Amino acid sequence: MLEHGDLGLGTLDSIDGELIVLDGKAYQAKGSGDQPEIVEVSPDALIPYAAVVPHQAEVIFRQRFEMTDKELKERIESYYDGENLFRSIKIRGGFSHMHVRMIPKSTPDTKFADVATHQPEYSRDNVAGTIVGFWTPEIFHGVSVAGYHLHFISDDLTFGGHVMDFVIKEGIIEVGAVDQLDQRFPVQDRQYLFAKFNVDEMKKDIEKAE
Repeated sequence: MLEHGDLGLGTLDSIDGELIVLDGKAYQAKGSGDQPEIVEVSPDALIPYAAVVPHQAEVIFRQRFEMTDKELKERIESYYDGENLFRSIKIRGGFSHMHVRMIPKSTPDTKFADVATHQPEYSRDNVAGTIVGFWTPEIFHGVSVAGYHLHFISDDLTFGGHVMDFVIKEGIIEVGAVDQLDQRFPVQDRQYLFAKFNVDEMKKDIEKAE
């Protein structure tokens, strides 16, 4: 996976937590009691889903005063040259508030939607770290969820997960344009090859989870 990019996100085998790829290293955030647990992903870990890119910032700007996530996203989008390209996002800074969640490990007989309804959530105030992720155009909804998909990891590697909301104090924001979409499929997985999928149900489940 890391051969294909140095920034990204995803999940691990049995949807065990949140995958965070930052500066060429992969981390797993998973729910563990009162606080999330962050571990570095081993090279032989199974990754059923990941979106990674060799991040190249086309736009870099400094956020010098406090903003909510909604306000910052609006500022980021003001730099987009058109609305039909994927964007890679990297936000490094200090956050007054960070709210994350992570999907718990599943079993083969458990539906994704059922697992997604029991996701532990965590919050931390005055935390320094990095948000990584993507903005997906509406025309590619289905390939990914349209809009923002962001994961966070703290500088001290003690906090992170799928971003729900945040308030940034200050930071550096990088935005890249993604000019290529390369989708890999599990061609050796016979369970996948012969599975019967309910596409409408899958769409609803993903929208609920994200």
